[in-house]
Amino acid sequence: MSLASGPGPGWLLFSFGMGLVSGSKCPNNCLCQAQEVICTAKQLTEYPLDIPLNTRRLFLNENRITSLPAMHLGLLSDLVYLDCQKNWIREVMDYTFIGVFKLIYLDLSSNNLTSISPLTFSVLSNLVQLNIANNPHLLSLHKFTFANTTSLRYLDLRNTGLQTLDSAALHHLPVLETLFLSGNPWKCNCSFLDFAIFLIVSHMDPSDDLNATCVEPTELTGWPITRVGNPLRYMCITHLDHKDYFFLLLIGFGIFAAGTVAAWLTGVCAVLYQNTRRKSSEEDEDEAGTRVEVSRRARSRSSLSLFSCQRPLSYVPPPGSLLSLLPSPSHHLGAVIEIETY
Repeated sequence: MSLASGPGPGWLLFSFGMGLVSGSKCPNNCLCQAQEVICTAKQLTEYPLDIPLNTRRLFLNENRITSLPAMHLGLLSDLVYLDCQKNWIREVMDYTFIGVFKLIYLDLSSNNLTSISPLTFSVLSNLVQLNIANNPHLLSLHKFTFANTTSLRYLDLRNTGLQTLDSAALHHLPVLETLFLSGNPWKCNCSFLDFAIFLIVSHMDPSDDLNATCVEPTELTGWPITRVGNPLRYMCITHLDHKDYFFLLLIGFGIFAAGTVAAWLTGVCAVLYQNTRRKSSEEDEDEAGTRVEVSRRARSRSSLSLFSCQRPLSYVPPPGSLLSLLPSPSHHLGAVIEIETY
């Protein structure tokens, strides 16, 4: 069984049976009267066991108790007031208050709390006042820590280690009247913006708003957290700091370098393509010229063969005739052959 699931019914029945046996007594060195048990400053190191089951008010403050056992605390079903301030409690689990659903007042201030589980107060729908101040090691609160404490009117978060708070953490507190947030090292950076705007929009003014101030950044040191909404909106949404400018410069240089390299590669590819295409064209032209030369030579040879085959028979006219005065046909044939050859 996981811790978050809480104690099983068999375990609670066993604890209830044990409580019937020991619940009518009063713890040693404590004062029990009229449904009230006072164990203030008794140097207790653990939760007292012999607490009457009809107890409505329980004072365990100023001791050295390190934990609250749900097995025994859950037997006090009528408990409405629990004071555990100034102890050594380190953490409260999901099932710590599972049996005390009538609880109205709870004080866990001045302890050594380092964490509060998200469902710690989930059954405390009747809780009106909660004090977890003076826990310097409590660095964060889950956004659902107060989800079911809809009756809460008083919440004290002073002097803890809280640096920021989720804006959803206080959304479920419609009747909250008193809120203390001073003494915390609030870091008013961009992660704090949502909570700062929530404080403005919801008109939820902390009772100590002038003392709840920012410690970071230096521009807002000493500013009340209820007044940093607009400056943070300018810084985080419309304003760029030195890191942002450096990042933009780096991105621009990267884009420029990538574009330059891409252009160079494109140019190299274009030159290589043109050279390849030019060589291919020159080879085609050489081949075409060779084909033309071969064709010319072939026609020349065929013409010579044709004239040589069609040469007329030689005729010698008689001397003194008019035909002997005409030039010989062989002269014309030679001229024709020379012209054709050329």
